Amino acid sequence: MTVRSTRLPSGLRVVTHRMATVETVSLGAWIDVGTRHERAEVNGIAHLVEHMAFKGTDRRSARAIAEEIESVGGHLNAYTSREFTAFHATVLAGDEGLALDIVADILQHAALDAEELERERAVILREIGQSNDTPEDVVFDRFQATAFPDQPVGRPTLGTPQLVSAIERGALVDYIARHYTADRIVVAAAGKLDHDDFARRVEDAFGSTEGAGGFAPEPAVYAGGDDRDVRTQEQLHLVVGLEGIPNRDPDYYALAVFSAALGGGLSSRLFQDIREERGLVYSIYSFNSSYADSGLFGVYAGTGADSASEVAERICANLTTLADDISEAELRRAKAQLKAGILMSLESTAARSEQIARHTLIFGRVLPTQEVAEAVEAVDCDAVGRISGRLRAGRPTVAILGPEAAIPGYEEIAATLA
Repeated sequence: MTVRSTRLPSGLRVVTHRMATVETVSLGAWIDVGTRHERAEVNGIAHLVEHMAFKGTDRRSARAIAEEIESVGGHLNAYTSREFTAFHATVLAGDEGLALDIVADILQHAALDAEELERERAVILREIGQSNDTPEDVVFDRFQATAFPDQPVGRPTLGTPQLVSAIERGALVDYIARHYTADRIVVAAAGKLDHDDFARRVEDAFGSTEGAGGFAPEPAVYAGGDDRDVRTQEQLHLVVGLEGIPNRDPDYYALAVFSAALGGGLSSRLFQDIREERGLVYSIYSFNSSYADSGLFGVYAGTGADSASEVAERICANLTTLADDISEAELRRAKAQLKAGILMSLESTAARSEQIARHTLIFGRVLPTQEVAEAVEAVDCDAVGRISGRLRAGRPTVAILGPEAAIPGYEEIAATLA
């Protein structure tokens, strides 16, 4: 298995991972732009552009795009995150030329038809409505907004109904011209393919993409705070978090191990203590979101009003004690989980193409698997203690959505975690 990369004269980067034993190819274009690059008045535009790319180009209708990729049994999809936008496809080996042509076409030649825009706007408004009817989605959006108030990284990826309804076609055209520049795009592929041949195809397919983007996102400034939304419903959703670390921070893997040991699996502290031994929740887990200049670490739990106070107390207790008494067995299990996930991802062309694209955007290179595995293995109890101290040095973020419950106040939670 060989990873190779090429920077084209336009500045666009091509990276591939040849996997000779598979019969598929996954490829796509990953763009260094997302929700945090939006102005406040057009929050949601990155996601709207992603949707409109599939609604037809200068030479393909929306139906033709779907029929062409599915005529070879392929899959085409996209996503928008706070820092990236991606358009990706998986096909059988030999059909990667068609998939690449479609991805390049929708990125460079989206028609942005006015009638299609109104139809897709209505679809997104329904998507926002569905998200607003999903309490877990709502509590995470409010958690993000409380951690990073009044700034792009804290705003919802979908935008709001009012803002999405007001975005005009001209704004989409300007957004694409400003952000979809060659220097911000990585075209990545993994599977049964030849790098040199693929790079030549990319250069031909993306011939009209050039230029360099000069837009720097607003820095992320973590604030923390408390957000509690009392609603009449059965389940209470609770998120307790702290400022995390950037994705290039030296303690990145220490935090990954800390999170895995705390709430990353069935054997984790949180799952065993709060669900298995006490039966207080159905779902509980920890998470870590790292950005270019900041991050968020937290714990989510879904519980009932009568158990919410004890759940909050147990989350705080486990967060504060793990670093002090983590056992060698816990440490080994957490590291084994992470390393297994890394190695298992090598068996999926889709996961591998995603990984090499993100590495290229974040680090400027693809991190060798052995290097990552060694970084995970190097995490020891001292590193876990160090990252725990870093996390707890700042103010927490608390978001609660659900029925009235006797949950400890914000200052009490902050004092417990200090």
